[in-house]
Parts: sequence; structure tokens; C-alpha cells
Amino acid sequence: MIKKILFILFLSSTSLGFSQEKSIDNLSAAPNPFTNSTKICFTSTSNTTLFFTVKNVLGKTVFKQNIDTKLGKNTLAFYKNDLPKGMYIYSIQDKYKMISKRLVIR
Repeated sequence: MIKKILFILFLSSTSLGFSQEKSIDNLSAAPNPFTNSTKICFTSTSNTTLFFTVKNVLGKTVFKQNIDTKLGKNTLAFYKNDLPKGMYIYSIQDKYKMISKRLVIR
């Protein structure tokens, strides 16, 4: 009987850990591929600070910025500056979640 109770408590605590609310969602870049600049769009469920990073295909961070977000849809302009043509991975991260997608500079 004690084993059953402990098992039920274990299951209920693990399900709480996996049912965390999404903090960021719907990440996209348009236009993609781009020549000079693109808009990064995402949805945030709270006012918070996120970390935006861009890495090359070798995994080296070539751009990073802290972003203060607002509740709802957020937009960030990203300029290629002196980055060469090629494929990059851009990520938005908060303390709960990280989303990464592909970005192409023409």
C-alpha cells in the first residue's frame, strides 16, 4: 500500500514538472533568406528579458543581444552587418525554454 502511494506521488510530481507553461513560442524570420535585414518575430507569455543569439554552422556565436519583451507578439530587426553569406542558427532563450531555427544570408 505504501509503495502504491509513493508511486502515485511520484507520478503526480513528474507530471507537474512536464506541464510547464510555454514562455516563448511561434519563432519565425521574414524574409528568410535575406540580403541586408530580416524581422525576427515571436510570442512571449510575459514581460521578461530574453537572450537572442546567432551562431554560424560551426557553432561559433557571431551575434548576441539581450531583449526586453512584452506580453504577446514581439518583433526584432536583425541586420547582417559584416556577416558573410551562408547559413546561421538563431535562438531565443529564457530561463525555461530555448527555440532555435535556421537563417540564410544571401
